[in-house]
Amino acid sequence: MRILVIEDNESVCEMIGMFFLKEGIEGEFVHNGLDGYSRYKDGGWDLLIVDWMLPGMDGVTLCRKIRQEKSEIPIIMLTAKDSESDQVLGLEMGADDYVTKPFSPLALMARIKAVARRYQKAGEAGAEPRHIISTKHFWINKDTREVLLDGTAITNLTPKEFDLLSCLASSPRQVFTRDQLLERVWGYQFYGDERTVDVHIKRLRKKVGTAAQPFFHTVWGVGYKFDESVEAHED
Repeated sequence: MRILVIEDNESVCEMIGMFFLKEGIEGEFVHNGLDGYSRYKDGGWDLLIVDWMLPGMDGVTLCRKIRQEKSEIPIIMLTAKDSESDQVLGLEMGADDYVTKPFSPLALMARIKAVARRYQKAGEAGAEPRHIISTKHFWINKDTREVLLDGTAITNLTPKEFDLLSCLASSPRQVFTRDQLLERVWGYQFYGDERTVDVHIKRLRKKVGTAAQPFFHTVWGVGYKFDESVEAHED
């Protein structure tokens, strides 16, 4: 695996580099956003790790530019910003996941492996048969990643929002814990940041739900469920 790390903190880069060496990962480290974007354009990368605050070009802008080019390369964002609004912004710009500083290198490696496995599986020709999810309101094609809501195409979902929607909609009224959703959608076990799921649920409610029909319901003390029959929701 070849990973491009765009991070201006050399101590963080050294720490990540040690774990890359242990895991047999080929890593390259760039300390400036503009240089990182230029290096990304050279191609050949399996995954990007991008810091939020960078000289030259910040990580959010870099991520947005990459997604505007229709690139689906997996991106993990490193950030010292832990407010929900900041996390939402990073995810909205196309990051697949985020890790809040200070972070455990082991947790970062688990997320790297999970993201890489998911993209590798999606990219294998014929890895999965064509799969359609059809509910009262939704039509979802997991192969082409198309979503129709009452016949209208929904085109503003991030990759993770699509995956979360597909996971929940494929099992209507089944209650999932945050741990289960992290494992099924993100591919890693719970590491103490359940807000990853909460942020994505809120974004889905805003993008495809209404006050009367949010589709994604909180089950207090447990987690979330997808239910099209419920006309009100507890927040």
